[in-house]
Amino acid sequence: MNNIGWLHISRRITQIGFLLLIFLMPVFDILRYDTATKELFIFGQVWSLGLKPGFYNDTSIYGAAHVAIHFFLKAILPWVIVLSIFPLLGVLLGRFFCGWLCPEGALFELADFLNLKTLGRRSLYKKKPNDPDIKPGNRLLYGVLAVLFLLIVPPLTGIALTGYFIAPKTIWHQITTGNFTFGVKAGIIGVSIYMFVTSILVRHTFCKYVCAAGLMQMLFGWISPVSLRINFDRENLSRCTDCRGCEKVCFMDVKPRQARRDIISCVNCGECIAACRKELGDKNLFSYQFGKDRLADKTDGILVKPVVDN
Repeated sequence: MNNIGWLHISRRITQIGFLLLIFLMPVFDILRYDTATKELFIFGQVWSLGLKPGFYNDTSIYGAAHVAIHFFLKAILPWVIVLSIFPLLGVLLGRFFCGWLCPEGALFELADFLNLKTLGRRSLYKKKPNDPDIKPGNRLLYGVLAVLFLLIVPPLTGIALTGYFIAPKTIWHQITTGNFTFGVKAGIIGVSIYMFVTSILVRHTFCKYVCAAGLMQMLFGWISPVSLRINFDRENLSRCTDCRGCEKVCFMDVKPRQARRDIISCVNCGECIAACRKELGDKNLFSYQFGKDRLADKTDGILVKPVVDN
């Protein structure tokens, strides 16, 4: 297996693995909040603030400070840590999470693939200049798969995410008996509508302009001097054949040869690296690097115009 193949396979493995993790965490009580019992489960254990009635018996300053410190350590600090994950990821890895782990992004890419096979374009609405030069395949087969995607993925996601708030055993029992409570119905229907709108209608536009986690990674990755980026080797620009393969594989509509102003939407998926390597072999012009590209900063906003050797 060559490096091009390993890049694709590795990314698919991480996407599928993280998607399974998101679906299975409530099942194994790795993380979920039970609205019935008002308990938060973390790694199979009930996470409690520990503020038992005895805590309030001591009304002195010492007792009040003890309660305040306990509340800070058990309630506030954990949330601060959780909320800092995506800014920290942005500082270190840019939008790597979006391109390699995000389960929603993986479903968006699957929807793109089915669109390409049935309509010859990624978007439902019109063909874009950077759409791959792929002729539609077996339209009937992929049309059936697209319909199954539409019918199965939104409600399945709704069931999985509702499990974060209602015990998965309870949800499964209601599915098998057909006797649904209002909370389960609302959760499944609500998430299904959300998944239909995002996965079918808007997809990567959601990633670029709406997703809070993605926007935090983008902002902190953009200002970070050390974050992971995909670098275009402008010093060896003459090697570029202007095949535009790097643009055609980019589902985020980024022009990878363009400087930093356009690249802030890049999710570090590495597809442009694979496309350039396929065209130029070991002389490819894209690579992962940590830290800013000084040359890109000097030419910010200028689209690179390839010079082809005669």
